[in-house]
Amino acid sequence: MKTPSPTWSPSTALTSSSTAVGTTTLIPLFWSPSPGPTTPPPFYLRNVYHFKFLLKRALTWVAPTVDAVLLSHSDTLHLGALPYAMKKLGLSAPVFATEPVYRLGLLTMYDQYLSRKQVSEFDLFTLDDIDSAFQNITRLTYSQNYHISGKGEGIVIAPHVAGHLLGGTVWKITKDGEDVIYAVDFNHRKERHLNGTVLESFVRPAVLITDAYNALNNQPSRRQRDQEFLDAIMKTLRADGNVLLPVDTAGRVLELILILEQFWEQHKLAYPIFFLTYVSSSTIDYVKSFLEWMSDSIAKSFEHTRDNAFLLRHVKLLINKSDLESVPDGPKVVLASMGSLEAGFSHDIFVEWVSDTKNLILFSERGQFGTLARMLQADPPPKAVKVTMSKRVPLVGEELAAYEEEQNRIKKEEALKASLIKEEESKASLRTELPVNDQMVLDANNTHSSSNAIGQRSEAFRDVLIDGFLPPSTSVAPMFPFYDCSSEWDDFGEVINPDDYVTKDVNMDQMLMPVDGDLAGKLDEGSVSLILDTTPSKVVSTELTVQVKCSLIYMDFEGRSDGRSIKSILAHVAPLKLVLVHGSAEATEHLKQHCLQHVCPHVYAPQIEETIDVTSDLCAYKVQLSEKLMSNVLFKKLGEYEIAWIDAEVGKTENGMLSLLPLSSPAPPHKTVLVGDIKMADFKQFLASKGVQVEFAGGALRCGEYVTLRKVGDASQKGGSAAIQQIILEGPLTEEYYKIREYLYSQFYAP
Repeated sequence: MKTPSPTWSPSTALTSSSTAVGTTTLIPLFWSPSPGPTTPPPFYLRNVYHFKFLLKRALTWVAPTVDAVLLSHSDTLHLGALPYAMKKLGLSAPVFATEPVYRLGLLTMYDQYLSRKQVSEFDLFTLDDIDSAFQNITRLTYSQNYHISGKGEGIVIAPHVAGHLLGGTVWKITKDGEDVIYAVDFNHRKERHLNGTVLESFVRPAVLITDAYNALNNQPSRRQRDQEFLDAIMKTLRADGNVLLPVDTAGRVLELILILEQFWEQHKLAYPIFFLTYVSSSTIDYVKSFLEWMSDSIAKSFEHTRDNAFLLRHVKLLINKSDLESVPDGPKVVLASMGSLEAGFSHDIFVEWVSDTKNLILFSERGQFGTLARMLQADPPPKAVKVTMSKRVPLVGEELAAYEEEQNRIKKEEALKASLIKEEESKASLRTELPVNDQMVLDANNTHSSSNAIGQRSEAFRDVLIDGFLPPSTSVAPMFPFYDCSSEWDDFGEVINPDDYVTKDVNMDQMLMPVDGDLAGKLDEGSVSLILDTTPSKVVSTELTVQVKCSLIYMDFEGRSDGRSIKSILAHVAPLKLVLVHGSAEATEHLKQHCLQHVCPHVYAPQIEETIDVTSDLCAYKVQLSEKLMSNVLFKKLGEYEIAWIDAEVGKTENGMLSLLPLSSPAPPHKTVLVGDIKMADFKQFLASKGVQVEFAGGALRCGEYVTLRKVGDASQKGGSAAIQQIILEGPLTEEYYKIREYLYSQFYAP
């Protein structure tokens, strides 16, 4: 078959997320603009940064052109800039995520906003902006294929299990039969509440985008790590000390809660455990309903005993610090957000506990660059650190009066602006509504007399004119807008607009969020005032230097595959092209060199804002079969399908589409192609029915006295049943050999 020269094929471009301010990958965005005649419709994958370190320049130009947003995880490293991008950068694309990423991501953003609003004049976005951004999210289940419409026509996306966080996703993006796999922050290990990733089930994708974040780290066994974690906590508690775990809002903290809950239950411990975030109650309430997204052991336990793993008996949920302060003195464990120690409850508790040698600060994740947590994880740790204590207080006295005066001034300006706009609209409506043949238009022959009349009447009615009113030139007196409110009637009565009688459809999910969550009467007064924005307030800050005397320990509970496992998984997946993002320069270069030698010859590690071309070498074309060709094709039924061998040449139809036409010359001969599959057990029964003595011996099929039949797979191929298989027929060239071969060929279709 003749093939035209390729005009386009799917391509991929992306930017790395390793920055001067930390490795903060957020929102993978893919974009397929309308292609020109020879322009490839590419996938563009972009990384959006944490709102504290927004690289606005990189995101500003691409945000308005994005057609779809794929969220991989529910933490701020993967969705933190979404409200900002949609509010201020013109991002209006549909967003896709799993149900847990949607629900827990919303709570994470609430907690982040409230934590930062309490200690700073945070104005990048509001709670309303968060709600607005999450309203656009389309929720998908694992392995669900979703067909993109519009400019993304022909692209299919599907989420798959990534591990790491509840609902975490490896995205499979398919275009014209080629797969682009986006897999960052995956975990192959099965944990207490999560299954491992299914990344290894993908074989030979066209492009694999993954991260090098953990490429240089190797982890101990899970049992050893958990034991060291619990030993460190128990040692501190028994020495009458407190343990602080700075954690995220609704991500890796779930695994830590299960570890503590199960250990406390087994050993009947009485030390109190507290989970303290602004949305802790809502977090656990939602997690209880996501059992089908968790590990097989949790799902089976609930099916058999109705035992919900997150029906916590030892972990108490708190939503404000005053509840913690009312707890009697004594050793305790507190899991508090945020993990960076930059804001949130963990920051305040750290300042209170850091100077006591009995206490322990246990980090379960690496701190981002430039954060207090990162400073404390240094080796050796600092002996003293400077911290800023901030608190939001209501305005009083002169400050309150000045604030109210400013607000009144703003309201007056807005009212004046609105009135001016309304006047302009009235003038425009007057000009458009006045008909040309109005009875007030005077005859051309009486122009002089009419003008005098107009002048006299204008003098008489001069006091009626108001500021901003300009009568049309054709009027004989001042006029004011008149709107005809008469109704239209038909044969059945008055014509009505059904929309006037429809109750506005409210997104019930968004309404239930505040009601079911912590936002309905469960937050402290400061948080409620932030949400309702009714109490004028300001942030008061003081800088302190605190002595670091407590114990500091870091243990890896990030839930990511380590370097050894990543290399093994990449070798198994064996992508045609590999792209590495989200990692330090050292880790990225190490993994790149390893993959060049052992995985594939095309490995890319782009820098920030660098665009790379990973166009596939394979091309797919849409062609239609001409009627002349189809009239001469003979189909043969094979199972549920009908197949035929076609010799044709490529041409074009009148509308420019590619079409397969009959050959203008005789078709050249071609090698025989056997189509179909055969099961050795079925072939054994077939030979027996033909009177041939047959038996299995040593994994092969002995046919008659001398002929052996064996089925082998091509060792160079991977993927189990997808591998190329061969049937080897061995034996002397006797009449029996040719008879068995004929029987074998009869099991296939040979065009």
